[in-house]
Parts: sequence; C-alpha cells; structure tokens
Amino acid sequence: MSRVSLEGQVAVVTGAARGVGELLARRLSARGAKVALVGLEEEMLKEVSGRLHSESAHWYADVTDHEAMSRVAREVKERFGKVDIVVANAGVAAGGPFADSDPQAWRRVIEVNLIGSAVTARAFLPVLAESRGYLLQVASLAALTPAPMMSAYCASKSGVEAYAHSLRAEVGHQGVGVGVAYLSWTDTDMVRGADQDDVMRELRQRLPWPSNKTYPLGPAVDRLVAGIERRSAHVYGQWWLRGMQGVRGYLPALIATVGQREMKRFAPRLQGMRSGLVGAGGAADETARATHRN
Repeated sequence: MSRVSLEGQVAVVTGAARGVGELLARRLSARGAKVALVGLEEEMLKEVSGRLHSESAHWYADVTDHEAMSRVAREVKERFGKVDIVVANAGVAAGGPFADSDPQAWRRVIEVNLIGSAVTARAFLPVLAESRGYLLQVASLAALTPAPMMSAYCASKSGVEAYAHSLRAEVGHQGVGVGVAYLSWTDTDMVRGADQDDVMRELRQRLPWPSNKTYPLGPAVDRLVAGIERRSAHVYGQWWLRGMQGVRGYLPALIATVGQREMKRFAPRLQGMRSGLVGAGGAADETARATHRN
C-alpha cells in the first residue's frame, strides 16, 4: 500500500506525555504533521510540545470524560482548522491475581483503555469524517492472547480490538479509516513499572521466545508511523506479531494449561503483591483522579 505524506496534516495523540505517545508525536512532527497532544500530565505535555519540529499544542484531559474530550475536539479544530489523524494511545495497566486485585484499579484499566478509547473516537469522528481521516487504535499482544495476572489489561485490549474492528466497518463508507496497532512488551514506563514486581518480571521472562523480550521503543513507533502513512487496518510494532493472528485460536487452551503450572509454581509468592496501576503513567492517573475528587 502506498504511503501518504504527513506534511501539513493534523494529528491528535492521546497519552502523549511519555512513552509511545511522546515518541510518536515527535516522529509525526518530524514528518511535517501538526500535532495536538492530549493527556493528564500538563507540564510534561508542554515540554513535549516545545520540543516538536512543527506547529503543536497540548490539552489536559481525561480520555474517559466525554465532555472534556468533546471540548478538546472542538478546540483542536479551532486551533488547526481540521483533524486528519487520531491515535487513541492513552492506557494504563495493573497486574496480579484477579481474586486479590484492587477493584477500583481493575475497573480503571477498563475505563481508560476501552471506554476512554471509545470516548476519544466519539469526540473526534465528526471531524475525521470531514477530512476523510484515519483513527489508529493502539491495542497490544494482550488482545491476541490471554495471560494470567493480566486479566484487566487483556480484557481491555481484547475489547478495544473488537470495538475498533466494528467501527472500521461502520465508518468506512464515510472515507474514515480505522487501524489497530499491536505492540508486544516495549520499553516504556508501563512495562518498566510492571517489571518492578519480582513475580510479574519472572513470569514474563518464562514466556516463550520471542514474547519474553522487551523491545526498543524507537523501531516499534517507526512501524506505527509507517502504518499511519499507509492508513493500515493492522499495524504490528514487532515483526512477529503478524504471525500471531494465524494461531490465536489455539492460544487460550495452551495458556490455560501452561498458566496453571506457572501459577502453582508462583503461588507462595503471590500474597502481598501490589494491585494498583503500574508505572509513572499509572501514578499520574491516580494523582489526577485524586485531585479531581478533592
């Protein structure tokens, strides 16, 4: 598929203060796109915006807040005149046994990753229809295969994959493209935060190759940019993820068998695991919600 130049296009990136979102904003800017950054860490968003090569602006908003995101969509269009690309990247994660998980943290993963993605699309679809634009939904390896100790994250990413596929069929006749991006373990604050727990880190290391590796951020984001340029329906941050599509039907039974063995091995160490959101992004989300409540 041929690539479309990003010069002069307007791209919105949620979760843009760090990690995938921050580097994606930089890569899009380097290709001439004007970038609107959205997230919960206002000072970091301001710093990212100040380092971009092209025209940019930033907005503080919780992606689960429909009114806030609708306001952002209006203001982005007022600021730049149009919106060509939206990347629904904002996400959080929590790990640990489901039975002992923090109910609020478990629910929040679903709210941000699934509901927040849908709120983002609902807010921006009208302007994407005007520009016949493209929405890229960031999913995960967790959408392709279940994993013990990651029930909320797997549920949210499986859900957001299915939602995005449904949306593609609904809006394609309007000229709006919808893609799903899949990433394995990529070197971000989220993954590093999860690795701070010894059990989660060791469980991941025991996964079969190549799913047990942590992959560098740069090449993964470059693949996302190429997918955006091609308006691809599927974008794979690591080369081998494409092959997972063909075997995903066999994975739940395999994971159930292997997972039982691993959980039995780690059972004595599971008590006392931290069950809240992981990483700096998770901490930012908790801080923002606490501030809003007060």
